[in-house]
Amino acid sequence: MSLIAKSTFQFLKDLKANNDRDWFTENKSVYQEAKDNFDGFIDELIKAIATFDPEIAHHTAKSTVFRIYRDVRFSKDKSPYKTHFGAHITSAKKRSDIHSRSGYYIHIGPGESMLAGGAYMPQGDWLKNIRQEIDYNGADLLKVINDPAFKSTFGELEGESLKRPPKGYDEENPHIELLKRKSFLATHQVKDIEVTKPDFLEHAKTVFQTLKPLGDFLNKVS
Repeated sequence: MSLIAKSTFQFLKDLKANNDRDWFTENKSVYQEAKDNFDGFIDELIKAIATFDPEIAHHTAKSTVFRIYRDVRFSKDKSPYKTHFGAHITSAKKRSDIHSRSGYYIHIGPGESMLAGGAYMPQGDWLKNIRQEIDYNGADLLKVINDPAFKSTFGELEGESLKRPPKGYDEENPHIELLKRKSFLATHQVKDIEVTKPDFLEHAKTVFQTLKPLGDFLNKVS
């Protein structure tokens, strides 16, 4: 399925207004139809991305789509369900490793749809190695994020930064603002009306192809 159905988006709108177990149980068949539609779209999206990034070709929707059930154990918000569908497609072989590689993230929900990627709060050696790569080859990252196509698609990098230089780096480093970053996120917002258009798959492919050089830089060291 290469098209997000309007009924899929309507289900998410209805779920947002009725986020409780009784309603979900009564509409389980509607959820399953929406999930099957989204999964089919992701299978086609993976094939499209694989044309320029074959390292992700081993994936399917089953290995990349997130569960709709929320983990509410440590949350004040006890709503049982996410009101969006999401998938994270990376070159990682195991699902447990998806947060150790930059990839392609798609998030579909009323008023919050996006196509994104990069590194969200990379931990341990990955962050350490990203900073080392910036120290050695920061001009390469600047070339990526200052490219006109990248800037028109994503704008500026997003995510938190340190107030002070990280340990081992001097304030006078020419790439100090990049070195201070705790996340390296690129986000492309999508309007609700665009999600169900026939050309959304092709649009997502183009956005992710523009994103790939950032991922290449971040994955060089992971």
